[in-house]
Amino acid sequence: MLPECQLFGTVGCHLCEVAEAVLMPFVDHGLLIELVDIADDQALFERYGLIIPVLRRADTAAELHWPFDAEQVVAFLTS
Repeated sequence: MLPECQLFGTVGCHLCEVAEAVLMPFVDHGLLIELVDIADDQALFERYGLIIPVLRRADTAAELHWPFDAEQVVAFLTS
C-alpha cells in the first residue's frame, strides 16, 4: 500500500507543475497526494520557500526534495 503524501509548492511555480506531472502516474495508481500551498502558511513558507517542490510522506515525515524523477519517487515510496 502506498503512503499518503503531501506536495509542498505554490501557485505559479513552474517546478511544482513539473513535479506534479512526474507524480500523476502514481496518483493514477492510487497514491494520495495533498497539494499544500506554502503561501498560505508563514511557517511553511519560511521552511520550504527556497526549496519547493518537496514531496513529504505523511507516515514517516521523510522528504524528497526537487529535482526527482519517477525512479526516485518509487524508491522514496517503498523505503
